[in-house]
Amino acid sequence: QVQLVESGGGLVQAGGSLRLSCQASGMIFRINVMGWYRQSPGKQRELVGTITSTGTINYADYVKGRFTISKDNAKNTMYLQMNSLKPEDTAVYYCNANVRVITSTVDSWGQGTQVTVSS
Repeated sequence: QVQLVESGGGLVQAGGSLRLSCQASGMIFRINVMGWYRQSPGKQRELVGTITSTGTINYADYVKGRFTISKDNAKNTMYLQMNSLKPEDTAVYYCNANVRVITSTVDSWGQGTQVTVSS
C-alpha cells in the first residue's frame, strides 16, 4: 500500500557530505512519522533520527550536529543531509514511515541505500 524509495547513497571520503532522499508513494492519507535507520555489517539496525508530521525531529546522539533531517510534505519526501562523515558512518541507510492509509496504519521500509565513507 505504501512504497518508500531511497536514493543518494554512494562513496565519499571522510569529512565529506551526502544527501539521502526517501520518497513515499501509494495510498497515503497522512504520514505520521518518518525515520532514518542504518545497519552496518554484523550490527543491528539502529536509529539515526525521526521527523513527525508536525515537524518534531529527534536525532541519535552520535549524529547530532552532523546530520540534518528535513522533509517536503508536498512531495512526501524526507531528506537526510549528512556532513562531516566518518568511516564509522558506513552502513546501509534505510527509510521508515508510519503511514495512515484509508482504513489502517502501516509501517513501511525502503530497500536501503549504501553509504560508504573512506578514511
